[in-house]
Amino acid sequence: MGSTTDKIKGTANEMTGKAKQGIGEATGSEKLQSEGAVQEIKGKGQKAMGDAKEAVKDTTDKVSDAAHRNL
Repeated sequence: MGSTTDKIKGTANEMTGKAKQGIGEATGSEKLQSEGAVQEIKGKGQKAMGDAKEAVKDTTDKVSDAAHRNL
């Protein structure tokens, strides 16, 4: 997956997780609250992966540009 895809999926999972937690709190469902917390954490991880991929790509592009200028 690309960095943008990771970030989009991460955001969606975070939002869904938060919604599940809220519904779980409102209905008294500990199971739904737990599922929501796990999904929110998963989303945060996906977003972090997207950020890391983007940083690596940016660094690689800068190194490549610098190498081409020196040739």
